[in-house]
Parts: sequence; structure tokens; C-alpha cells
Amino acid sequence: LHAILKKSFGLSVAAAEDDRIVGGYQCPKNSVPYQVSLNAGYHLCGGSLISSLWVISAAHCYKSSIQVRLGEHNIAVNEGTEQWIHSAITTTVSLPSRRPVAKENYLVFAWGNTSANGSNYPDRLQCLRQPIIDDRICRNAYTQLFTDNMVCSGFRQGGASSCQGDSGGPLVCGGQLQGVVSWGYDCAMQGHPSVYARVASYTWIYWFCCFSLTDSC
Repeated sequence: LHAILKKSFGLSVAAAEDDRIVGGYQCPKNSVPYQVSLNAGYHLCGGSLISSLWVISAAHCYKSSIQVRLGEHNIAVNEGTEQWIHSAITTTVSLPSRRPVAKENYLVFAWGNTSANGSNYPDRLQCLRQPIIDDRICRNAYTQLFTDNMVCSGFRQGGASSCQGDSGGPLVCGGQLQGVVSWGYDCAMQGHPSVYARVASYTWIYWFCCFSLTDSC
């Protein structure tokens, strides 16, 4: 498997914290069949399987040597077959056919820290359902940082969020990959929802995946 790692997805902010889902719940086993764990001797980042050849993640997750692990739920258990695509438990996620709409509910997935004020890294995949935030609200929250290539999702009142909730991981609605976990201010912080790379803005992904290869997305 190859990993699509684009500098544009590697956004960071000095005050941002990473690798965290707060206020979520444990996902049912094998309920996120496109979720990927990028492993560098330890769980480093999340990712999404978009074809039998390609994984999409964040650029700041890149390392020269990295293992793509599929079909994971409990990352503390190594079955020895995680680099193979198992048709029974592993499938791809579709690229978006439209842009996300404010107030729609989306899902984000992570193995990151579940504590906003401490350290609690779960072995089992965590889920969080959260709404898309209007772009105007995000521009006000992140003056001069938020661009058209980004989308915000979370709760304006705080209390639950991904805070780069396992960087590189998916933001999904209706089986379509709409966002890639990117950055945010603190975790579950009031007035500052999490920021994701807006997949629909990166048309090269569609061309690269679906037109330059015989493999389909």
C-alpha cells in the first residue's frame, strides 16, 4: 500500500494539541472498515483506505519507514495480518461527491487521548458524532488561519471534539470521506472547533487515484 501524504494536509498551529478524541465512545468492532493505523513501532496516526493501493493521511504523519495496519480495532493486539486487505472486515471509503454542509452530523474516529486535561490513550478505536460548523464561524474563530481548503466540525460550546483526533484520520458522512484530521486549539475548547482538510478541495486526489491508476476509488 502507498500512502498519499500531501503538504497541504500537514497544517499545524503552535497552540494546537494533537492525537486526541474527547467525549466520544468506543466504536463497535470492525464498524469502520476503512480506518487505518499508521505504525512506526507504535501507533502514530490514523488514515483512510481509499483504494486497494492508496491510503490518505496527513503530511505531518510521514516517516521514511511506516507500516500501514488495516482491520484494526484493538491496537494493543497484533494478529500479524494487519497489512493485508481482508474483504470481510476491510473496505474502502468513497471520495466526496459534494462539499460538506453546515449542521450535518459527521463521524470522526481515533485511537488518541480521550482526556482533555491528562493522558488516557485507549487501545480500542473511539468514535465521535459531531456537526459541521459554518465556515463563517470558523473564520471568526481562527482569524487568518482558516482557508477554503479547510472545514470545521465539532461543538461551539466545547465539551467534546477531536483535537487532531488521531492526526490524518477520517471525517465521514454517508460513507464519503469529507475531511482529514488536521489541527485545533486545545481539546473540546469552547468557541474553537476542530479543523480538517477539506478533501473535496483537493481535486488531484480524484485524478491520481481514479484516472492515473487502473485501481478504482
